[in-house]
Amino acid sequence: MFTLNSNDNRITPVSAKSFSELGFTERKHLQEWLAYRPDALGEELLIIQKEFDGFDDTKERLDLLALDKGGNLVIIENKLDDSGRDVVWQALKYASYCASLTKLQVVEIFQKYLNRYQQGGDAYELLSEFFEAPDIDEVKLNTGNGQRLMLVAANFRKEVTSTALWLLGQGITVQCFKVTPYALGEQLLLSIDQIIPTPEAKELMIGISAKEAEEKSTEVVLKNRHTLRRAYWEIALEAFQESNCHLYGNISPSKDHWLSAGSGVSGCPYSLIFAQKEMRVVLGLSRSKEEENKFLFDHLYQHKDSIEQAFGQPLEWLRLDDKKSSRIQCSISADGFNKELWAKWVAWHVEQMPKLEAAFKKPLQQAAVALKQQGVK
Repeated sequence: MFTLNSNDNRITPVSAKSFSELGFTERKHLQEWLAYRPDALGEELLIIQKEFDGFDDTKERLDLLALDKGGNLVIIENKLDDSGRDVVWQALKYASYCASLTKLQVVEIFQKYLNRYQQGGDAYELLSEFFEAPDIDEVKLNTGNGQRLMLVAANFRKEVTSTALWLLGQGITVQCFKVTPYALGEQLLLSIDQIIPTPEAKELMIGISAKEAEEKSTEVVLKNRHTLRRAYWEIALEAFQESNCHLYGNISPSKDHWLSAGSGVSGCPYSLIFAQKEMRVVLGLSRSKEEENKFLFDHLYQHKDSIEQAFGQPLEWLRLDDKKSSRIQCSISADGFNKELWAKWVAWHVEQMPKLEAAFKKPLQQAAVALKQQGVK
């Protein structure tokens, strides 16, 4: 910290002090300062108790207990000049004790604080005012494992900061505040700086947390879809076993949205497609060379009318000039993830695939022969 002399255009360092040399103590001073101005910790907090010892079967007491605007309990531990080695362990214990507090117990704790330290007041009214709610019944307090830790000290040992950073990585909200007293002549100053996480890192961590949450959500969605697809294919393959279509006799259920079987021409499989919004039967032209796929497509397209007549209805001819592969398919809109309709979609797959195979069997073989004769490269 510096003083600024605008006349001389110079800055002068202010003398940093220790709490002990100034005669300040943790309980009588630092604790009282924060109880009076909890917003010094960077946000709006409501102190609901100090030196709280309302834990069953223990004689331990935490320094300050507060609520944030989200209704989460905030455990504030103060350590003056040195954090000590056990401050994180202490705070974690207190958080675990507080995790079981009910909404009614939180209100009662606050009421006791008001009666003892604030000359009374109505806890319900003050809580409603703090949360800007018409009634305390609309406020959620101490839900889940949202308890937060705030550690305040002039100096933090490495074992404390290392543990705090690790806890942050595990999703536990912990903040470390470095407090430093200064003397400027007869005037005393106090700086309170959040060092873990830094404001910049906090914003980054919020972004990371959001990303991780999104990734976890996506992972759950995929896992559910994989399970759903495998279940559908089990039913579909059993139906194919009982049909006259033997393409899928040696195929096993899959987590994928497609199930393919050979056509007799390399790189040209017949595929069943099971998607959320549609079902398809597909002849894929997906050989390693784009030129070969386009040649096969064009050769088949010359016989489009006779193929569609054999199939019994129009097909979708997708040359896909911007892609290496091409495909020809028949599709139907569907509510694929509705299990009650699966029998309908399985029946559709079982009906359409033999028709597709029969319509393309001879033309595809002829196209493959033409491809070999032409020697497309």
